[in-house]
Amino acid sequence: MTKRNDHTFAICAYKESPYLEECILSLKNQTVKSNIIMATSTPNEWIQGLAEKYEIPLYINTGEGGIAQDWNFAYRQAKTDYITIAHQDDIYEPNYLKMIFGELKKGKDPIVVFTDYGELRDGEKVQKSTLLTIKRILLLPMRVQGFQNVRFFKRLFLRFGNPVCCPATTYIRKKFKGDPFEVRFSSNVDWMMLEKQSREEGSFCYISDIGMYHRIHEKSTTTEIIHGDIRWREDYEMFRKFWPAWVAKPLVRVYRLSEKSNNIQQREEK
Repeated sequence: MTKRNDHTFAICAYKESPYLEECILSLKNQTVKSNIIMATSTPNEWIQGLAEKYEIPLYINTGEGGIAQDWNFAYRQAKTDYITIAHQDDIYEPNYLKMIFGELKKGKDPIVVFTDYGELRDGEKVQKSTLLTIKRILLLPMRVQGFQNVRFFKRLFLRFGNPVCCPATTYIRKKFKGDPFEVRFSSNVDWMMLEKQSREEGSFCYISDIGMYHRIHEKSTTTEIIHGDIRWREDYEMFRKFWPAWVAKPLVRVYRLSEKSNNIQQREEK
């Protein structure tokens, strides 16, 4: 069995997620084996027990908490050249890492490599929905390898929102100076990271095959943020990086419609 010592899956664990073990198993079952670590700012017997059961090193963040802080902490614990920050509720297809390294061989000076993704709703895999279709349309230019390292195209798909699923992303350490995520953000930390990196030399490498599934449920962090005002303020700030205010404001209103996709009761085409 192939083993990569230059890659780490860093699982961000929070409180007592009933889906954490399923996430761990999806990483253990990769066709290309890799390092797996786990990080948390909410240590408890559930997380500790699963870490011991699967012999996964567990790191405790005793500093400042928050989404960006927790992701940065997990990122720092991984000492390898390539890092995937896995979210505890999500699952990965067995060939996720194989696809990532296949793309790394082809990509021109990659900054990040990310796959397409589907959703998990009530335990069922959803591959098609209005939101997923829109995101795939936005990413069409990134399917052209010659466009992946061109600043115009790297910024083009970010002008209308963030179609990249954060846990589907693998980071190339040498392309990041320090922590990837800005701690003042709690919703759009990955969009902000991509916007910043889009100004740098290197490629955004996109794999149009589904590599993982993002779970939608009422207690997810994404859903909690959406129910507050944080998302709106951060969306507007991000759109202003690409558009004047008179364009950014209506774009935020349209972008809000995407939040309906985080309603677990919404029916989607499977």
